[in-house]
Amino acid sequence: MKAKKIVSLLLVAAMTVSMAACGGNDQASNTKNDTAADNAVDEAGTEAGDASSDEADAEDLADIIPEETVTLDVFDQLANYSGEQIGWFGQIMLDKFNVKLNIIPDSDGVYETRMESGNLGDLVLWGNDSDEYQQAVSKGMLFDWNEDDILSDYGPYIKQNMPYALEKNADLSGGTVYGFGFDVARDATARQDFMYTWDLRWDLYKELGYPEIKTLDDMVDVLGQMKEICPTDDNGKTTYGVSLFNDWDGNMVMFVKSTATAYYGYDEFGFGLYDPEEQVFHPVLEENGPYLTCLKFYNNLFQKGLLDPDSQTQGYDGMQEDYQNGGAFLNVFNFLGSTFYNSDSHAQEGKAMYPCPPEDATPICYGQNIYGGNRIWSIGAKTEYPELCMAILNWLSTPEGRMTAEYGPKDVCWYYDENGKTQFTDLGRAAKTDISTQMSDGYSGTFDDGSFKMNNTTWALDSLNPDSNGETYNYRKWASFATDANSDIEQDWRDKTGFATADEYMGSRPYKLSLGTTYSESVKSDELNVLWTQVAECIKTNSWKAIYAKTDAEYDQIVSDMISQAKDYGYDECIAFQENEASLRKAAEDEVKGTIK
Repeated sequence: MKAKKIVSLLLVAAMTVSMAACGGNDQASNTKNDTAADNAVDEAGTEAGDASSDEADAEDLADIIPEETVTLDVFDQLANYSGEQIGWFGQIMLDKFNVKLNIIPDSDGVYETRMESGNLGDLVLWGNDSDEYQQAVSKGMLFDWNEDDILSDYGPYIKQNMPYALEKNADLSGGTVYGFGFDVARDATARQDFMYTWDLRWDLYKELGYPEIKTLDDMVDVLGQMKEICPTDDNGKTTYGVSLFNDWDGNMVMFVKSTATAYYGYDEFGFGLYDPEEQVFHPVLEENGPYLTCLKFYNNLFQKGLLDPDSQTQGYDGMQEDYQNGGAFLNVFNFLGSTFYNSDSHAQEGKAMYPCPPEDATPICYGQNIYGGNRIWSIGAKTEYPELCMAILNWLSTPEGRMTAEYGPKDVCWYYDENGKTQFTDLGRAAKTDISTQMSDGYSGTFDDGSFKMNNTTWALDSLNPDSNGETYNYRKWASFATDANSDIEQDWRDKTGFATADEYMGSRPYKLSLGTTYSESVKSDELNVLWTQVAECIKTNSWKAIYAKTDAEYDQIVSDMISQAKDYGYDECIAFQENEASLRKAAEDEVKGTIK
């Protein structure tokens, strides 16, 4: 470890005083530290409290910034991208840390190969904090964040502002801190914005006369009517009700289980879904249960020619292109449909996607979690640059880093006005509404080219941004964005729903709240892991077959075969494990309920 600077030692002392003053109060992470601590932190170049000095920051990191450009391997179980991070974010990493990031997604066999090699990478991002993460911990594959005071010296913002997330990781990892989970929040009593918003082509819905959509079957009918009046997309290609991809399939087909979450409000939970309101677990193959009901929904769409036939093979990029071009009319996520389609050019043409959930839907909404979620940021034990990796994670956890990863370079895409409120620049607003926007101000390529390829978050989007004047990281909540409707079609949606924003509208409807807790999935035995892998493959393979069934009889046979095969592979043992996990999750929820009443 390189020699530390005296100012770093002063920083540690100041932080220790500050943390002691905060004690165990949950609101400790919501308040600014005392003046002495703030001054010490600012001198060290971190961003505690007010924005830090770029000059001080550069000086403090001078001893770890490499003279020659270094390529860091990022083993990323969340990535949809492979190769060097390019574009504006790649340039920021080069300018700020003199590094290039080589993104390595977790495709088939990659985890096992890297574990066998003894080197996971420099930065390691986990899709969950269970078996594979725990295996890496037990085999010494991750860097101890307390070794040589690396967290204190190069991760001071994380240490000072994410104490509960670090505590959770230590409890999870046998007493040693190896990282922290994603979407950390500052207020345990607040909820996040809705993610499952059922965004629908509102212009076509309006043209149809706003027909009633009460159930999933009604949604199928309306999508069919939409295709009749809009048979081709912007490029003259055939339109469909939905366009899917399989890149994110895990234990189940992602879009099927996510539709169950969007409709019933049940959270994905191993081989099934968990009702956070009733605290009841629904196994994936439960007869007439949420997963199989939504599986049939997608089969019905296919049988009626309303599901893009390339859904299983096209990948994320193909799906994105479909929604950008108006090739599909519905997406249950607010970031996979409307985000791509709602460009300024479409708005000028009177076209847009806005929330239009079935009347019977009770989508889930997640509570903010001061402990962080299960997607972990960590550092590989064999990295030659642990200080540099920590400094990068620390910067990503500062307000500037979080904002930059989400919206682009500061002062190029966004800034704080004279009142401390967050504003988009013209370029930033254009990029947010159309990711194909060309960058400027010295940055090359489109916004999408340079988008943050790690695909993980530090702070929750709806968490308070302490650098702003009381605003969050969520642009939909910024005062500057809460303006009059930007188009006639948006005004029509507002008039029809009676609300100015999607979140306000979704919050006015019935929904189910999933509390943020310290729950993490238990480690499975080696024997159960073998069964689990077989069952997961059986469910995913047969689910896609069922989606593409040409008749109801064929569908029923495929589902029957899936149930039989899954049981042969060890489905019942997997469900027994998950039932026990449900009891552990319930206990963690009850504990949180007791603290926030």
